Amino acid sequence: MHFTLRQLEVFVAVAQHESVSHAARALALSQSATSTALAELERQFDCRLLDRIGKRLKLNALGFQLLPKAVALLDRAEEVEELLHGQQGIGSLDVGATLTIGNYLATLLISDFMQRHPGSRVRLSVRNTRAIVDSVRHHQLDLGLIEGRCEEDDVVTQPWVEDELAVFCSPRHRLAGQGPIELDRLLREAWIMREQGSGTRLTLEQAARHRRGRFNVLLELEHTEGIKRAVESGLGIGCVSKLALRDAFRRGSLVPIPTPELDLSRQFAFIWHRHKYLATGMREFLRLCRQMTDGVKRSDEIDLPSVP
Repeated sequence: MHFTLRQLEVFVAVAQHESVSHAARALALSQSATSTALAELERQFDCRLLDRIGKRLKLNALGFQLLPKAVALLDRAEEVEELLHGQQGIGSLDVGATLTIGNYLATLLISDFMQRHPGSRVRLSVRNTRAIVDSVRHHQLDLGLIEGRCEEDDVVTQPWVEDELAVFCSPRHRLAGQGPIELDRLLREAWIMREQGSGTRLTLEQAARHRRGRFNVLLELEHTEGIKRAVESGLGIGCVSKLALRDAFRRGSLVPIPTPELDLSRQFAFIWHRHKYLATGMREFLRLCRQMTDGVKRSDEIDLPSVP
């Protein structure tokens, strides 16, 4: 064999970071050692894997073909190493979760996973749907847990559990307790919304796409809890997952607004790169996810600790 795992590791890191210096920091190597490993790999096979465009290094056609194969080989090598160390091949896992899943489900799943496999290493990245999909496509994440759509050809999508959004307001808001509200009236209200690229925002806009009117967006926030606090204070109305609203509805600090004209149902889903090798740790994490929702029809029915 004319290449080393270290050379492949350097190639993958440079491809992901599009920079030798950033890859060197991620691998805890010197910049010269990183450059040498990449150059030696290209020299041995008389090929180019990355092209310099401005200040960044971008994969060329051959590099695109090599990247998923290199990632899969490194995953297998890590599994072998962990097995030889007596850790049953669990290894490390990079998980990305969208906001609702990350805040309410993923941390509990990771805690359970690490208690069952104390030698494992799990890193969680919480971002919006668009960012998680992009990270999976570029092999920066092993697994994504998303609440929006993914239509990328090189990403595998598997349904997990149904979810439903709810429009809500402060109990002091004029729409509180008014019964079902027509969409035209809702569009005139001040809205506290998630940012563009979030699965929640996309679901709401898709549900209202049959009307010409646009939402009156007063404020965009990246965090569900921030939206809830803003709505509680009376700034406007919001729309997030019922999973995130369960305790607030129970306390009465927020109240639902019935919206029969809007279909706010959606699906939580798992995503991973089509060429991803599903190592033992990834398969075990997926098993725990499915176990959490076994027999549950919708996310807000999952048995979770209540927030006082």
